Amino acid sequence: MKRKIKIMLVEDNPEYRDVIDFAIEHEEEMELINQFGLAERALQSFQSMETRTEPDIILLDLNLPGISGLEALPHLIKAAPNSSIIILTQSDQEADVLRAIAEGARGYLLKSATVQQIKDGIRTVAQGGSTLDSKVARFMMDTLKNKLPNLNAENLLSDRELETLLLMGEGLARKEIAQKLKISVYTVDTHIRHIYDKFNVPNSAAAVHCAHRLGLFHRDN
Repeated sequence: MKRKIKIMLVEDNPEYRDVIDFAIEHEEEMELINQFGLAERALQSFQSMETRTEPDIILLDLNLPGISGLEALPHLIKAAPNSSIIILTQSDQEADVLRAIAEGARGYLLKSATVQQIKDGIRTVAQGGSTLDSKVARFMMDTLKNKLPNLNAENLLSDRELETLLLMGEGLARKEIAQKLKISVYTVDTHIRHIYDKFNVPNSAAAVHCAHRLGLFHRDN
């Protein structure tokens, strides 16, 4: 039996918690292992080694009472280093988007997204990718445009790094990229790390948006 994706939900709205709970309950490969209305309670759950269960995915709201999601984000990453965090919020403010990505969030989705979009985002991140709501993608693109106005990515990237980036743009996870290129996952990780460093971006979503801006996905290879 395929291992389920373990999910933690940090959300103060009980009605929205019920929506997510209901959606995940009907997915065979997902399991909502715990949910909290406060970031403080979520952080406390990692302190006891006896009851500690580290999720694969943490769905984190930003507008929480007490410690906000943005304030809690680096602490959650430190407390659960093997967990990937997806921001799930109403805020489409540029500052929130950029700070969340910079702090290490692997995804940023708005609550206006459909349940199916949220579940697809969970699957993508669980497989090693990133997810970004289309409504906030323009913030990332504008930021990258200002930071990389004259970058010739084809000259900057090696052939293998460019191949890896193109496959990332197709939505492939790292293991799938490794199979496609007939290389190890470790080598794929190295290529992706080099891409991040050369593009000066924090994750695959930002790298793919940068490649789109540069027109790499619309050229003959």
